Amino acid sequence: MNKKILIVIIITVAAAGIPIAAYTISPLFISNSINEPLPATVGVADQKQASQQYQKFVSMNEQERMNLARHMSQKDKNMVMIGAAQVINTINENTPTQGTIKLQQQQRQQEQQQGNSASVNIRTGSFIGAGDGFHNAEGLAKIIPLGNESTILRLENFKSTNGPNVHVYLSTDKTASNFIDLGRLKANNGNQNYYITNGTDFAKYHTVLIWCKDFSVLFGSAELST
Repeated sequence: MNKKILIVIIITVAAAGIPIAAYTISPLFISNSINEPLPATVGVADQKQASQQYQKFVSMNEQERMNLARHMSQKDKNMVMIGAAQVINTINENTPTQGTIKLQQQQRQQEQQQGNSASVNIRTGSFIGAGDGFHNAEGLAKIIPLGNESTILRLENFKSTNGPNVHVYLSTDKTASNFIDLGRLKANNGNQNYYITNGTDFAKYHTVLIWCKDFSVLFGSAELST
């Protein structure tokens, strides 16, 4: 066989084999992912069902809810979340520091004069939603030291998606791997205050989480800084 013809045949066979090889091997290299958000709008019938499921879920005690949540399908969890999102509650607490902030400022001035820098600084952070298209939180988080040596976490201009058994955490990260539970979220709208245990290390617990305790779902977080 002519040498040139042989080379042409080899090149033709090789070219034909490339697509086949690529098709066969490609699944090993191509990674597909999807992250569909919880639907924000549902039909009237679904809204009614979601509301009923939510009311039934929250009527249980905390241990019953957490046990049930472990065995619920994602569809049922979504229905409870949709039912919760229909509930809007509002609170507007005043900052309980009108008199004590002035005292705190006086104490800081005295500490500065005495060369004592141990006073707690005010830390702030803005909430960022979970980014899943449904769970959200916005507003400002503030760590405010009071004049009586106590400290509060204040949520200002706060607004979040509602949910079952949502708590406020001071955490080391966004996954709630290590946290201090400041209690149940008082309302998903409005200014509100949460007292913090004395001696809390804010360099360690520097992230505020709005967290659904039953389903272990993040609604939003705020990184605190001075």
